[in-house]
Amino acid sequence: MDINACLNIHCLPTIYIGKKISAMKKQLIYMGYAFAWKLLRVLPEKFAYRLGRFIADYSYKKNGKGVQRLRKNYSRVLDKPAPEDMVKAGMRSYLRYWIDTFRFPIWSIERIINTVTCEGEELLRNPIANGRGVIVSLPHAGNWDHAGAYFCATGIPLTTVAEHLEPEKLFRKFLTHRENMGMEVLDLNSRSIATLSQRARSGKLIALVADRDLSSNGVEVELCGHTAKFPAGPALLAIQTGAALITAFIRYEEGGIRIIFGSEIPVPSVGDTQSKIKLMNQEIANRFGRELRKDPVDWHMLQRIWPDLS
Repeated sequence: MDINACLNIHCLPTIYIGKKISAMKKQLIYMGYAFAWKLLRVLPEKFAYRLGRFIADYSYKKNGKGVQRLRKNYSRVLDKPAPEDMVKAGMRSYLRYWIDTFRFPIWSIERIINTVTCEGEELLRNPIANGRGVIVSLPHAGNWDHAGAYFCATGIPLTTVAEHLEPEKLFRKFLTHRENMGMEVLDLNSRSIATLSQRARSGKLIALVADRDLSSNGVEVELCGHTAKFPAGPALLAIQTGAALITAFIRYEEGGIRIIFGSEIPVPSVGDTQSKIKLMNQEIANRFGRELRKDPVDWHMLQRIWPDLS
């Protein structure tokens, strides 16, 4: 199986732009994000987050395609129409992610560390301490950049991948932002696959946001009782390298984030590679689904994930 195709994972913040856009639009998009990046760092903190809530509430009232999709996704998770206050809270959570992202450069190391609570952190730290690589599969929930910065700040730098997006300057800006937090971010191409495998075999931490496949090579899973597609990459990496595959789900709390780790997903002892990947991916989906059904409000999925959900 071609792992390059299987690692079609979206690990940058969700930017709703296509690969083919005009030069003028690229520049406007870049200028907008660059302006927000500068503005939100200089604003007083309370005002910056108040502004984020205002933008979230405005977006909710406008009820654009992203909000409509979020409502449909929450409704599917709940098996009933999502309460409107949940949809509104979901947009506030999504904007909180962005305000955090823009303000991370002025956060101290102490703040990054002290605003994280973990459940089952030993599931990640123990294999690393014993020289074994760890692959963490997680959904677009809470603030995965904050989680990555936490582990980098506490002595476990991580490697991840990012699909190459336009505009180029904005893509590079996000890569630099993550690298400044201590992460190694690989541009998703044929060379990155060899690097990921090497990192896994050498006992490093790899984090892959993997609740939505961006290719035509995804593996079908049942997520909350309905068919979706997840990328095969995390499971395939674990099979090929012997690294431990675990899951994580991140929720916002009032003063930071909570990371909930799931135990290692073992590689099945029988079957071919494809069947092993399918079983492992289904376990990932089961875990994501259980956490989503507890409360989906911090799941920032403003895109289509279930093919049958129009």
